[in-house]
Parts: sequence; C-alpha cells; structure tokens
Amino acid sequence: MKWFSDKILSAPAGRWSLGILTFLCTVFLIIIGYRTLVIYKTDLPSFEKLHNIEPSLKTKIYASDGTLLQEFYNENRTLTPYNKIPKHMVDILLAVEDREFFDHWGMNMKRLFAAVVTNVLQWKKAYGASTITQQLARMLFLHRKKTIERKIKEALTAIKLERTYSKEEILQMYLNQYYFGRGAYGISAAAKVFFDKSAEELSINDCALLVGLLKAPSRFSADSTQQALRIRNNSLYSYYDWGKISREEYDSLKNLPMELKSPKEESGRAPYFTETIRQYLLSKYGEDELYSGGLRVMTTLNWDMQKSAEREVKTKLDSMQAIYQRNFSVNNPNYTYATYDTIGDHIFPKRAYKKVQAAAVSINNENGDVLVMVGGKSFGESKFNRAVQALRQPGSAFKPFVYTAAMDNGYHPSDLFYDSPIVLEIPGQKEWRPQNIDDEFMGEMTLRDGLRLSRNLIAIKLLQKLNPQQVIFYANKFGITTQLQPVPSLAIGTGEVRLIEITSAYTVFPNGGIKVPYRYITKIIDRYGNILEDNSVAPKEEVLSAQTAYVMVSLMQSVVDNGTGRATRSLGFMRPAGGKTGTSDDFCDNWFIAFTPQITTGVWVGFDDKTSIGRNQTGSVNALPIWTAIMKVAHDTLPFWDFEVPDGISFVDICLKSGQLATDRCTDVRREVFKSDDVPTEICPIHPSKRLYVGSPDNNKEYVPEDSVDIYRF
Repeated sequence: MKWFSDKILSAPAGRWSLGILTFLCTVFLIIIGYRTLVIYKTDLPSFEKLHNIEPSLKTKIYASDGTLLQEFYNENRTLTPYNKIPKHMVDILLAVEDREFFDHWGMNMKRLFAAVVTNVLQWKKAYGASTITQQLARMLFLHRKKTIERKIKEALTAIKLERTYSKEEILQMYLNQYYFGRGAYGISAAAKVFFDKSAEELSINDCALLVGLLKAPSRFSADSTQQALRIRNNSLYSYYDWGKISREEYDSLKNLPMELKSPKEESGRAPYFTETIRQYLLSKYGEDELYSGGLRVMTTLNWDMQKSAEREVKTKLDSMQAIYQRNFSVNNPNYTYATYDTIGDHIFPKRAYKKVQAAAVSINNENGDVLVMVGGKSFGESKFNRAVQALRQPGSAFKPFVYTAAMDNGYHPSDLFYDSPIVLEIPGQKEWRPQNIDDEFMGEMTLRDGLRLSRNLIAIKLLQKLNPQQVIFYANKFGITTQLQPVPSLAIGTGEVRLIEITSAYTVFPNGGIKVPYRYITKIIDRYGNILEDNSVAPKEEVLSAQTAYVMVSLMQSVVDNGTGRATRSLGFMRPAGGKTGTSDDFCDNWFIAFTPQITTGVWVGFDDKTSIGRNQTGSVNALPIWTAIMKVAHDTLPFWDFEVPDGISFVDICLKSGQLATDRCTDVRREVFKSDDVPTEICPIHPSKRLYVGSPDNNKEYVPEDSVDIYRF
C-alpha cells in the first residue's frame, strides 16, 4: 500500500491532484468553521431564552369543589417534575435513544463518527447520532428540515443547553415537551390519554410503549393492539440489551397483554358554562395565554347541582319530544322542518322533528355565584347557549318589575283592581284587546291576587297608572340590559330578556334590595402561582329599599304557596320560596323563576324558532318541574332559613272586599304586609264597626275596640 501511494505521489499529476484536494478540503473546513462561528455568535438561542423555556401548558377550569370541568390547550400538556417521573421511563428512554447521556456534553462524538462512517459506507442515512439533548434542542428551537446548517445549529444549541441545565432538568424538559400521539404532549398527558393513569402509576410496560411512540407518533397507530405490542417489545429489547433487565424479565414482560385506554372525544363537564368561561378568557387574556399559558381558573359552578340540572333538563325534554313525535306527523309544518339525507351519491329531501330546548341558571343570592348553567339539551348538537345568548319574551315573569315600581311608589298589596276587559288604542296599529291566559275575567281583586293568579289585565292596568318608562328604570337597575319598549304590553313581558339577567335581577328581592352582580369566576392563577384575578369580594349596590323588597318577597311567596307556582309544593319542595311563572304569547316561551333566601333559579323551555309549545303548555307545566328538581338538590345540605323581615314592616288585617282595615264584621280577611310608614288608616266602609278584626282568619276571631288597636309592627 505504501509503495502504491509513493508511486502516486511521485508522479507530477498525482502530486498536483492531491494538492488540489487538500486545498479544497482546507477551504471547505474553513468555510464550515467560519459558518459555525457565525451561527454560534448570531443564530443560536440566547442564554436568556434558554433560561426561560416555557412549554405550552393547558388552561384548566375547575368547579367550586375542585372538580376539573374542562381543559383548553394547543398542546395537551401538564408538567411533571423529575422526581415524579418513573425510573423505568428514564432508563428505557436512555436505552433506546442515548445510552451515554450522562457521559457526554451534548454531542456524542464517538457515536457521531460511527454514524458518519456507517452512512458513507451504505451511501444512505442508516444510523442516527443525535443525543437526547440534540433532539430537545431541535424540538424547542429548530425545524426538522435535514440540512447541514440545521445539524450545526442543533449540535451547538445542545452544547448550550448542557451548559445551562443539569442532566435531570434536560430529561424533565424532554419528557414534558415531546409529543406521544393522540394529542398528548408530555408524559403526564400521555399517561392519562393512553392508560388513564398518572405519570407515577406507569408500569414498566407502559413506559416501554410510550418511549417507542416518541420516535414517530404520527406513523404508529397505538390503537392497534398488535402494533402497540411490537412497539413496546422493541423498547423492552433495548432495555434488556443494555443490561437493565434479565432475559427472564424481558421474556416475561413481552408476553404480557397490552392494556390501552380506548381513545374518545370528550366535550368536558358543564360545556355551556365552560364555553362561557373560554370566551371570557379569550377576550381578556388572548389566545396564547388561553391555550398555552397554563392558567388555573376557579369557578363558581356547583358540580352536584349542575349534574342534577342537566339530568332533569334532559329528562323533561325527552318526555316533551316524545309527545310531539307521537301526536304530530313528520309532515306537520309546525313541528318539523325540511332537511336532506344522503345515501351514497344521492341526496334525498326529508323532514325532521324540531327539537324542544331548555335553559337553566342558579345563582347564590349572597355573592352572585352562578351555581348552575344549562344552555340547552346537548352541547354536541347545539353550542348556542340559551342561558346567556338567547333573547326571549318572559311573559308574566316580567310582572314583578311592574309590581315593584308600584309598591315603591305608594301602592299596596291590598289595593283593588278590576280584572276586566279593556281596549287600547295604539297609534299606527289596530286596537289591542288584551286577554288573560284562560280567556276569562275574574272581576275585582287585590294586587296580591292579581300577581298570585297572574292576571294580565291587572298588570296592564297597573302599568297604565304608572309610567312604563318608570318600570323600565327599575328593570334596568336590577340588571336587565336589553332594550325594552315603553308600551302597554310591557306589563305582560313582550320585551325580550336573557335568562341569566332576569334570574340575577330576581335575587334583589331575597337580598333585601341589594343587587349583587352575577359572576362565574372566583380566582385565576397563572403557571407561576401569581393571582391574576381575585373576585372573592362581591360588589354590592342597594337598588331598592329593604321594605319594598320584602313586600315583593311576600307577594311572590303567594305565587308559590297558593298561586300559579303552587305545583312546587305538590312536587315536594317545602322551603320558603317566592317567584313567578311566565308564559309568552301563543305559549312559545315557558318560564319559572323563583328564589329561596339562599338561591335563585330560573328555567326557560321552548323551541328556538319560537314555535308554540302547545295550548295550555305554561311555565308551571314545563319549567316549574325542572326548577323544583334543581332546588331540591340545592337545598339538601343547606340550613332551613326563612325570609328575614326588615325593620319598618307592619302586618295588618285587611278586608278583601274594600282593601281597608278589617272590622269585626268583615268575613273575608287577610293579614297583609305594608311598609310601616304607609299603613292604611281607613276602616272598611263595607262592614262598618267600631271594633277592628284581630287574629288569623283561620283561628277564632278576637275583637277589640277600634281606639285600642295597635297595628302589628315588626
């Protein structure tokens, strides 16, 4: 061989060729060296960037009891510290990817040389030389395009990483950053997605599969049991080959079955509620922070109540839907719609039944916490949130605002009005002849009975005596933000409202005139533990006197105890409660909104396109049963409270025939509530006597002289 090389070198042409080759190699090395120097100085991640590696983390939404409701992310990742990563996971990773990891400084020169020689001899890339640190550098800062420049950057960045972090920190970043498949980034997400375990619970076989998936998760289908076994066993063989387990252990492990969790699509818990939270976070913090910032959002939702509400809504709607489909033909134009069906390449017209929908909201009176939010029957079928987005006519559920304006401006529950027909002239429109829901009129009655029995004509006449704009003023003060028109039909709820707002507005009554804005979030914490929002202190504003609020509570208790809402009692809800049913024109919207001292709940039922639910399908028929079921669960663990009577309230016996102080001759008597500075002073003119009625109409009557009566004040 030496003789042959001497002959070549002795020849002039050979010496000339060798010189040129040497020169070219030198130039090439100089260029490579110069380019490496330039890349090192100008085109590598800065040390500041290396010190501040922030992986994309999931934002997690929690219920008030800590139940995880939903996660939002670009990359499904939860950080797992090194001491929580199973030792088998680290050892198998090293066995497969980088056995000299703890001995090199970012590059494995011996392995690199072997790879170059092997690849040159085989004239193709058959052997990889990237260390774990190089792979991490590529994943964090570089692209996967196979170029010499990228390989130089990768090697130099790996060296920088090794100078910046310990070996354990590099392994922690690697196993928390890499993609395992099925949308799982990092070992914690992969453990959950593939095995429904925490990272600490992973077995040696679980770890072997996950390490095998790291090579190319998009090309492997771990959903195939046979392929998963092959991937796992290849990793186990590397583990055995490295001497970490014996042949007997390897043979035993590779024969074990592969137990994988089936992949499934999950919309999360309380999806209408969490979607509302997502929209808020997106608007306030932006897309990057929402999907990559690792926020922890503590919400107000009561998960037990939410489950009950969702179950009751579905049960009621399924029952109603079955009735429609049993009673109406699929060709009925009112309860079906035109659609298409596809069979092969052919499209066929058909008709499908409309879906009856419902929404429910529960609010903690004291702090405004939204405890329940149901926006429809199925979030998967319809993401439109009827609890916060839908504008619907509240019908008689709006009447409490009319009565509030009246009670706050000199009217009394005992004032007499006539439930009788009227004709109203409306400029530019035909005459309006309002009706009651039963198309009947009941004659003279008190305002309490007008609200209790939901007589439309009483509310309309009361509104006429007030200023409609005044009623709108009260509704706005209570939290109604939608545009309401000052027209006579406002009294019976022809304006449109949102369920969340009118339910929140009702909390003013049990709160003694105090408005507490509804809220969804109590606290937001960033990835570092910093508190971004703390809503633990609820803002409060007095929008109504405590005395007027209590008078309204008393009026609305009549609705529940012996009025249109009395079915709550027959269904077993016996707590002190007040509220109002509502049914809009042509039975399109059904409502029941009612409160106890602790919680206010509102329920709406109807079709999205405002199709009539059906004759005599009212709020007490459809919305009230859902309300009752929700509130029974809500109060299972709550103490028994009654509504607190504020100072300045008096209870007086009134003759229902005259609306004045009852005498011993009055036969139809009710103990009525008044503000103490506005108690009636006139004696019943229909049953004149010098002795006033004292005591409950249900007990033995007691009579005292008129001049010795002391009005009850509490």
